[in-house]
Amino acid sequence: MSVDQAFSAEELAQLFHQYRRILANCFGCETPETEASWEDTRPKERKVMVATMRLVISDLAAKMKDSAPRPAARTNYFAKPGEAEWGC
Repeated sequence: MSVDQAFSAEELAQLFHQYRRILANCFGCETPETEASWEDTRPKERKVMVATMRLVISDLAAKMKDSAPRPAARTNYFAKPGEAEWGC
């Protein structure tokens, strides 16, 4: 299953927002944006986060595709007629 099949950009944006709120509080860097719930966040701000997550998903999918194992080159394991060595 790929990243884009497992999560929607909207779900990831909501998770990012949730964790950002928690961590901003822990690190003492609260702002009006980090204090608002997802539902109370301005629509433009939500759109930016969703668009950001679409880019993140796209980058992750590309990296997963690039790192996928490649099939090994086909190797012939059989000797040509008359070339096989026999022995026990």
